[in-house]
Amino acid sequence: MPSFSPVLYPPFNILRTSYVELAVSNLEASRKFYVDVLGLVVSHECETGRLYLRAMEERAHHSLCLRQGRQNHCSAIGFRVYDETDLPKVHEFFASRGLPASIVERKHMGEVVRAADPWGVPLEFYASMKLLPSIHQKYRLYSGVKPLRIDHVNLFSADVDAMAEFYNSLGFRLTEFTEDAASGRMWAAWMHRKGTVHDIAFTNGVGPRLHHFAYWVMSPMSIIDLLDLMSTSGYLANIERGPGRHGISNAFFLYVRDPDNHRIEFYCSDYQTIDPDHEPIGWDLHDPTRQTLWGAPAPRTWFEEGTHFGDVEPQEPVVAGTPIVAP
Repeated sequence: MPSFSPVLYPPFNILRTSYVELAVSNLEASRKFYVDVLGLVVSHECETGRLYLRAMEERAHHSLCLRQGRQNHCSAIGFRVYDETDLPKVHEFFASRGLPASIVERKHMGEVVRAADPWGVPLEFYASMKLLPSIHQKYRLYSGVKPLRIDHVNLFSADVDAMAEFYNSLGFRLTEFTEDAASGRMWAAWMHRKGTVHDIAFTNGVGPRLHHFAYWVMSPMSIIDLLDLMSTSGYLANIERGPGRHGISNAFFLYVRDPDNHRIEFYCSDYQTIDPDHEPIGWDLHDPTRQTLWGAPAPRTWFEEGTHFGDVEPQEPVVAGTPIVAP
């Protein structure tokens, strides 16, 4: 059981996970995958090799930025804060702890606090982003998996207890966790700001690395439609895991890999956690239904492969438990 208590009045007000920035080896191949197959919408494409994408319910300029790069990695995870008065508080919080923190200008966002957590994960905090016209009722634009909005990120962590405690201090609240009974330590943790099961999660493994980022979709049928499309348009090998229903979060899910092996989850049907007295749900590491309620375990790649954060050197995990892995 985690030793920390929720911080109900954090030093600044994070609203939600807002965007991910990825370096990709072939921007055109990534554009084809994310736009033509998955169904994200182009907000802006730069001649300098940046592609900004949003989902159907998102009026903010982007939830995914892809940029041409020689090394595939994740260069930022972005969080929206309530307003501009939060930004100096963010800067002070990280700087006072000896962590990297600087104020930078970002296209389509203006002033952004660029920081890093104690493990080197690159974080960005902003208060406003350029708004675009609503497209959520332009049904002719819906394609692929019909993505609606970004939902969460999941990180491999070498020390889930320590990482969860740090993000708890930022105001993220624990909703579910997996515990290794032998060591009494957490194997994984799910934490939220926006009142669903999670905005960020931590999975035991060589870390820090980005495990996946996720988009919320309309229904399980959206995921079935994507499976039909990917399996008949040359992307069968990019389907990694699912469809299925997680025991943890109760969500219907599918995991796919992009042309650079960055992992994306499509996700629906979790539950509300906004009440301040919500109590975290604990799971035993060896309970097979925590992974998939229907009994199918995850493949080994799901536990071992992830996206690096630039030059941040991942470390071996402090917990050496063995999860249930598909043959």
